[in-house]
Amino acid sequence: MRTQTSNFVHDKKQQQFRLLLDSGVAFIDYKMGGDKMFLVHSEVPFHLRGKDIGKKLVEKTFEYIEQNNIQAVAICSFIKLVAQRSEKWRKIIR
Repeated sequence: MRTQTSNFVHDKKQQQFRLLLDSGVAFIDYKMGGDKMFLVHSEVPFHLRGKDIGKKLVEKTFEYIEQNNIQAVAICSFIKLVAQRSEKWRKIIR
């Protein structure tokens, strides 16, 4: 199963981050509000769950947010959990 960085896509028009995999697509939906990005939903295809794909997608999204100096707020409970478990991301993602 491929999860390389080259398969990570930011679709600004659809307000979505995607991780393109051999057998599906994992994604994060966000909404912009003022100067903040609200990470509202994450989803991994059912047959791919439990393989750390969701965590990899969230971390790639956080890296993008950090590199682009975006203020982000985690609304999705899974995204919040990934942020809270990391000292680095806890400081960046509200």
